[in-house]
Amino acid sequence: MAADGTAEREAIRLACQGDAHAFEWLYKMHSRRVYALCLRFAGNPTDAEDLMQEAFLQLFRKIHTFRGEAKFSTWLHRLAVNVVLMRRRRKRHPEVSLDATNESDDADSKPVLDPGGPDLRLSGVLDRVNLDNALEQLPDGYREMFILHDVEGYEHNEIAGILGCSVGNSKSQLFKARVRLRSLLREALRSRARERRESARPIPVPAHNRFRCAKA
Repeated sequence: MAADGTAEREAIRLACQGDAHAFEWLYKMHSRRVYALCLRFAGNPTDAEDLMQEAFLQLFRKIHTFRGEAKFSTWLHRLAVNVVLMRRRRKRHPEVSLDATNESDDADSKPVLDPGGPDLRLSGVLDRVNLDNALEQLPDGYREMFILHDVEGYEHNEIAGILGCSVGNSKSQLFKARVRLRSLLREALRSRARERRESARPIPVPAHNRFRCAKA
């Protein structure tokens, strides 16, 4: 089947009827991006592979519930994110509540600084440090929001549907995630600068070695 919308709709229809070849086609079309999404959340290939397999197992069980109200890729990624979140809930309590904010949930409000807009101050820093290391230090809720919006490219209304929060909270949590991440990245840059200064310092020569050199 060709990789176009018509072929995908046909594959979904056949997969709902239990067609293994159609399901395999959907797996080939979407597995790489689902794996990349899981890897961003999990941080290591082994867990990412497990999460991806679990996501497609859930897809096999639930594909008949797809109604076409959203893009299939969005629906599938929502399913994958739910798999990730459920795995985390079994391991530990969530560190950040998506609805724990004192800011307005009115999606139509226009703050002076749009917390959901592009962060030009952060974009210049990302080229100079290891983003993945900084992401690993973020609380789970912040990391999820940043990955979905700034890495995977989801819009706030899509994130709200995936994570079950309001658009206003999606913007608020993204803003907080960027603030925390920017702080981590700046600290990483400072640490790297300190290391460069330390490595550039001349190694002190012991006094007795200086005397020998002078005598020679």
